[in-house]
Amino acid sequence: MHNQHLALYRKYRPQTFSDVVGQTNLVDLLQASITQKKISHAYLFCGGRGTGKTTVARIFARDIGCNPEDIIEIDAASNRGIDEIRELREAVRTAPFSSPYKVYIVDEAHMLTKDAANALLKTLEEPPSHVIFILATTDPEKLPQTIVSRCQKIIFHAPDIETLAKRLSYVAEKEGKPIDEKTANLIASHGKGSYRDALGVLEQIITASDQVVTFEFV
Repeated sequence: MHNQHLALYRKYRPQTFSDVVGQTNLVDLLQASITQKKISHAYLFCGGRGTGKTTVARIFARDIGCNPEDIIEIDAASNRGIDEIRELREAVRTAPFSSPYKVYIVDEAHMLTKDAANALLKTLEEPPSHVIFILATTDPEKLPQTIVSRCQKIIFHAPDIETLAKRLSYVAEKEGKPIDEKTANLIASHGKGSYRDALGVLEQIITASDQVVTFEFV
């Protein structure tokens, strides 16, 4: 049974733009670009960890008509070398399987080595028309300015306590362990501006409690 467990942040990960909380401006911007067919070939999603960068990237890719096989996720923290980026440069030339676009989501993009970043830059300078890059980073300052300048920059703001608390209340209710506002605020304050971390704290509390979750218990 143990491997059936799904972490709360995965279980309640937004599946559509209307599910995304606390990022109204950037959601409106991305939706408008899809509606008006003004889609950039490279985006830079900047923001703290657990603020929804990868989640929004996936929703965006789906909303522009990409099927799962044409959404490619690369973790730059573990694929940071020149060989991986060379492979990517070869792969971008091939057409999508069954979608209008191929979307490459590069997580922790600032972790790329200098050589890998330079190789990626060559692709960003002349991207095939069917390719869209979404670079996600917690540290945009570490990316070469040449890459940053070729991307449309989207800033993800850390949620405030109130926004986090609302999300926690919603999830706790769904999990059959409702919490009051004071308790939700306390848990939210330990999330340090990250949905993922706040839901991780909530999960620990729900797991440890076999009855009603009270402020005192938390």
